[in-house]
Amino acid sequence: MSEGRDERDLALEARAWPFEEARKLIERTGGRTPDKGYVLFETGYGPSGLPHIGTFGEVVRTTMVRQAFQRMSDIPTRLFCFSDDMDGLRKVPDNIPNKELVAGHLHEPLTQVPDPFGQYESFGHHNNAMLRRFLDSFGFEYEFQSSTDWYRSGRFDQALLAVLGHYDEIMEVMLPSLREERQQSYSPFLPISPRTGRVLQVPILEHDATAGTIVFEDEDGARTELPVTGGHCKLQWKPDWGMRWHALGVDYEMSGKDLIDSVKLASRICSILGSRPPEGFNYELFLDEEGKKISKSKGNGLSVDEWLRYGPPESLALFMYQKPRAAKRLYFDVIPRAVDDYLKHLAALPAEEPARRLENPAWHIHSALPESQPGEKTDISFSLLLNLVGTANAEDKAVLWGFISRYAPEATPESDPLLDKLVGYAIAYYRDFVLPTKAYRRPAGAEAAALQELLQELEALPVHADPETIQNAVYEVGKRHAEAFPGLRDWFKACYEILLGQEQGPRLGSFFALYGLPESRALIGRALAGELAGGLAGSAGNAHLQG
Repeated sequence: MSEGRDERDLALEARAWPFEEARKLIERTGGRTPDKGYVLFETGYGPSGLPHIGTFGEVVRTTMVRQAFQRMSDIPTRLFCFSDDMDGLRKVPDNIPNKELVAGHLHEPLTQVPDPFGQYESFGHHNNAMLRRFLDSFGFEYEFQSSTDWYRSGRFDQALLAVLGHYDEIMEVMLPSLREERQQSYSPFLPISPRTGRVLQVPILEHDATAGTIVFEDEDGARTELPVTGGHCKLQWKPDWGMRWHALGVDYEMSGKDLIDSVKLASRICSILGSRPPEGFNYELFLDEEGKKISKSKGNGLSVDEWLRYGPPESLALFMYQKPRAAKRLYFDVIPRAVDDYLKHLAALPAEEPARRLENPAWHIHSALPESQPGEKTDISFSLLLNLVGTANAEDKAVLWGFISRYAPEATPESDPLLDKLVGYAIAYYRDFVLPTKAYRRPAGAEAAALQELLQELEALPVHADPETIQNAVYEVGKRHAEAFPGLRDWFKACYEILLGQEQGPRLGSFFALYGLPESRALIGRALAGELAGGLAGSAGNAHLQG
């Protein structure tokens, strides 16, 4: 049996959620290539605003399922990132220039609204370009698709005529889902006024499946007949979703938990049109720091750009990978843990058995082994770097690399570019989030005695003692002072509060080794002298590197 075949067998049995999702497609296809020649994955994008963290989450998760399927099957695959750019602009966004220019084009298709930035032929084209640039920056493999192109080129014509032919059945699906007032004016078709160019939500007075036309009252009161084909109409979004699945032959699309009912309606419409609805699952929504749902309009939560200021894109991909069906807080304080978890998974990947490797999140982030293995040369975590930045009082990468090079001589910015980026992320994160909350305190009597003993233990160690030896010394001091610290956790908490000005911290053996034993001894001495609590923390932390 070949190596490739071995991996396929393992993939068919893997328990990681992308493989579970991919098995739905194995069952759907029966192992045979669909008539269209490929399995089609799709994600959707509403280009009334810039791409956001939900866009990234949907594309990266769909990509993970696609990669898992490709390990199970030789059936070709494609991923469409579909932009609903024919939707009418409902309101003027707050974060654009030239608002008055855009305000004069409300309810026109987004690809007809002038670009307020003056860079593209329309606002829709501008935001579509931002989407492609956004996805390209992460290296996603996808094919961009425009709703405007599909409608106006006629590629949706047959599907639109099918919707018209099943008009009454589709209305029976949609009307019970609407408020009574909305039922009176609802139609799956939204005509585009030939007089004003606006997308109209008006009652359809007549529909003729044979002629392929609808009749409605235009904004000036004129009774107007239009073909449903050729881009003269578009569909309301739920019928549009079902029609698109039918027309494109979509096999897989995921969506947020808030769209469960919409998925059911679109699936029924897709079935009415004669196609099988796609596979997929509903992921949970993100919460802000207060546990409230994140809203684009409210601006609560975290943007992609904000995350990438403090952590690598792979850490964001890991956050999206973990427990997609569980609601998770998406705020700044989740970044350090996500970065360190990513580093651990990445470092473990090369040595893992093939079956276990398929369960490693780093495998799904990189689609197997990455070309290089940054981060495995040293055991320097992001949390260690954060504490190094604070204790050394350094915002200069060169100063921090002075500590790192002494701790791990083989590591350099050139040989470990990921670590070099982490240093930069740590500086930014520390400055913006850790420093404002630091609060050193003086050691109490029993704590002072324990710290004095710890200082003596560290003075007895050779200057290049390894992290484990230092950690054991810290443990032993805590154990000998059990009356003051009933649990070792109490001892470490006291060390963090007194030496680092925070309630939680890194493994002290690793931190003291990275910071340097001479510097760590000096740090404890300054804490005992009351200098740290007096606001002088870190003022001389990098003196040995300065001169």
